[in-house]
Amino acid sequence: MKVTLEAVARAIDGTVVGDGSVEITGVAGIREAREGELTFLANPRYEPYLELTQASAVIVSENHRNIGKPLIENPNPYLAFLKAVRLFAGEKERPRPGVHASAVVAPGVSVPPDAYVGPHAVLEPGARLGSRAVVHAGCYIGGNAVLGDEVLLYPRVTVREECVLGDRVIVHSGTVIGSDGFGFVRDGDVYRKLPQVGNVEIGDDVEIGANVTIDRATTGTTRVGAGSKIDNLVQIAHNVQIGRNCIIVAQVGISGSTVLGDHVVLAGQVGIVGHIEIGDGASVGAQSGVSKSVKPGERMFGHPARPLREAKRIEASIRNLPELIQTVRALKRRVEELEGLQEPR
Repeated sequence: MKVTLEAVARAIDGTVVGDGSVEITGVAGIREAREGELTFLANPRYEPYLELTQASAVIVSENHRNIGKPLIENPNPYLAFLKAVRLFAGEKERPRPGVHASAVVAPGVSVPPDAYVGPHAVLEPGARLGSRAVVHAGCYIGGNAVLGDEVLLYPRVTVREECVLGDRVIVHSGTVIGSDGFGFVRDGDVYRKLPQVGNVEIGDDVEIGANVTIDRATTGTTRVGAGSKIDNLVQIAHNVQIGRNCIIVAQVGISGSTVLGDHVVLAGQVGIVGHIEIGDGASVGAQSGVSKSVKPGERMFGHPARPLREAKRIEASIRNLPELIQTVRALKRRVEELEGLQEPR
């Protein structure tokens, strides 16, 4: 596929600076790009690569300096690059509708004529699939589970009984939705299991990464709000409530009954205790441990998590700790010397 830079710019809502007749044959990252390919610059850390990249053109933010290559200016270079990737790669081909001969579909379960059920998938009694749903090989859909329109389940996804997925939900391989919550009561020397009789509801346009576990509620519902995106290896415990358009990065653990507002961002390996609230628009830095509720819009970091400015001051002090210790020791020795010179009263 060959497209002029001007045509690409029109397709991704950008403005050409320089020669718009340059032919573009593909897209690539700024370090890997070769002649004929289009790349982008969104992170200032990659600024030095502008002088080294072999790309024929670069997507940059508006009013960027001249680098001797044709440019496409766009206020959001990363989003523009994603549009360019879609332009050259196209949409993933959907499997042809139908039910594979090896799939196990319980009597009475109706598969829409435009849906797809792959090899060895299992649909238990009462399961419902929406229009254009895709259930790939080895998936398990429990009894009375509901999948909305255009849901996409990659191979080996488990959706347990009574759980509900909204429209256009994407779930990657190995994820389990609706596993039992971790609920036990000590009875003498043993732990008794609490029945987990709730469910999980996933809102529209949610994407869930690989090997994520979302526990069903003890009673009621564990919820993930519409538009939220969950990375790989995340654990969401029973009765957690996640708002709309949240970002939850890899290896985050959210304990039971915690409430996240809308537009919350949890960076990688964040741990959150149970029964607290994270306000709308709050963000928590990587590897932080959150032990108390967080106000809306607050930026937190550290273990335990503190407001970002306070956490930075503490980190700076810790880095200077060896020098501070040496200074204190030197002062202590000087005080002892001065006290030794004083005559007793």
